[in-house]
Amino acid sequence: MPRYCPRCGEALHNDSTTKGRARKGAPVGSRLAYDDTRQEKKKRAPSAYNKRYSAAFKKVASRYKTKAGKWKKDGFKRAAAAARKIAKK
Repeated sequence: MPRYCPRCGEALHNDSTTKGRARKGAPVGSRLAYDDTRQEKKKRAPSAYNKRYSAAFKKVASRYKTKAGKWKKDGFKRAAAAARKIAKK
């Protein structure tokens, strides 16, 4: 049973290539290249809440760490909870 390309619907061979066949709607002589068809995704901008949370987390984090800089027991969980509480205000 042949497998099909998710983008163009063309049947793929066993080695998952199109063996040089052209894409549907592509100019003659062009070969299917999966990487060429991908578009760069725009990175999401942080929300206002996320900005408040990250600032609050940075302020609070030192209270929940040891002198050596490691997290205390349940320190990260408690720091995150404290930051959420501050950011909610």
